[in-house]
Amino acid sequence: MSSKMQASESSFFEKAFKLKEHKTNVKTEVIAGITTFMTMAYILVINPLILSETGMDINALFTATALSAAIATLVMAFLANYPFALAPGMGLNAFFAYYVVINLGYSWQFALTAILIEGVIFLLLTMFNVREAIINCIPMNIKHAVSVGIGLFIALIGFKNAGIVVGDGATLVTLGSITDPAVLVALVGIIIVGVLLAKKVKGALLIGMMLTTVIGIPFGVTPLPEKLLSAPPSLSPIFMQFEFSNILSLDMVVVVFTFLFVDLFDTLGTLVGVATKADMLDKDGKLPKAKQALFADAIGTTVGACLGTSTVTTYVESASGVAEGGRTGLTAFTTGSLFLIALLFSPIFLIVPSAATAPVLILVGLFMLSPIAKINLEDYTEAIPAFLTIVLMPFTFSIAEGIVFGIMSYTFLKLITGKGKAVSPIMYVLTIIFGIALVVM
Repeated sequence: MSSKMQASESSFFEKAFKLKEHKTNVKTEVIAGITTFMTMAYILVINPLILSETGMDINALFTATALSAAIATLVMAFLANYPFALAPGMGLNAFFAYYVVINLGYSWQFALTAILIEGVIFLLLTMFNVREAIINCIPMNIKHAVSVGIGLFIALIGFKNAGIVVGDGATLVTLGSITDPAVLVALVGIIIVGVLLAKKVKGALLIGMMLTTVIGIPFGVTPLPEKLLSAPPSLSPIFMQFEFSNILSLDMVVVVFTFLFVDLFDTLGTLVGVATKADMLDKDGKLPKAKQALFADAIGTTVGACLGTSTVTTYVESASGVAEGGRTGLTAFTTGSLFLIALLFSPIFLIVPSAATAPVLILVGLFMLSPIAKINLEDYTEAIPAFLTIVLMPFTFSIAEGIVFGIMSYTFLKLITGKGKAVSPIMYVLTIIFGIALVVM
């Protein structure tokens, strides 16, 4: 590449992302973007595997996952100029597949309709600056507990998918057969990823998954691909597949609210957490251009539903790119571009077995436990609701139940102990809605 072309590209990136103003350069931003992609590329494998449990076409899901991640991340790059990447969220995809479809018995088209409604609501809430107001109405301890509970829920799914734990009539779950090849491969994978994380290897999750996949070949757990490159699988089996017949049902209201609630806190928490690490918050502790960043999330979710995937949210793995020096949308632009390139390598991504993705699910669960240190365990009107939120998610195999009982117990405990003024009016409304939903359901 000639020096003139390099200067032209640098000029474009400078104008688009204001690199000098943020004290960074093209090389640093590109490396940061690659790092972010490496730490979250596991979603290209795990999201199709989880959502395919509903009967959705796994090949089409790969395309939908890559495209929705690319579109949302590129919107973040150019609209907000932040180094944050987005993709279908972990936990939210599990709620989609295992609760809405498998537990409640609704079709995956019903679940996609709920995602579409969520995305449209998010667009409206963001447009009128309501999302920031809503976040302030929910107690911090409940917010922290939701993250922890989802972490345990995700870890349980990982253990279950690998066969490390299996269903048991007497004890609900019990240890699976350790001699089973898939279990052995998964356990080895946990050790491999754990070592890589301990040594702070960039892309530890992705590298560990790749190594575990290779180890699975002689065990007969990993099939060999017929080819390395392929045109992106067609979206037609899942594109624009909505079901509006149950749009006014109470179940739809509860499902949409749960998607809204979890995604709301997941996105805002990630934005604030990563922005703090990157020193992006202003003197009042607020994130400039938060509205634009939230629009990227809302657009991603709406477009993702049309493409055929679950809620799109901001990824905490964006912190890995920030740690590499990423400070602008060029980091996100690089990550989004890599998701587009990944579309050509679907045969490789789709051979990865559950035994190789299980270690990632389990350890992503670990990553989500850190907010537990921020929960106030001394005040029982705070600790009990947080505890119920955390434990009921994995114990009921339902994110929604944890949230419902956490909010309701918080409201009742505060009210009965004479601390009712600490509860916002919206919390009282939610408690009434949840109470009615529990009786009806």
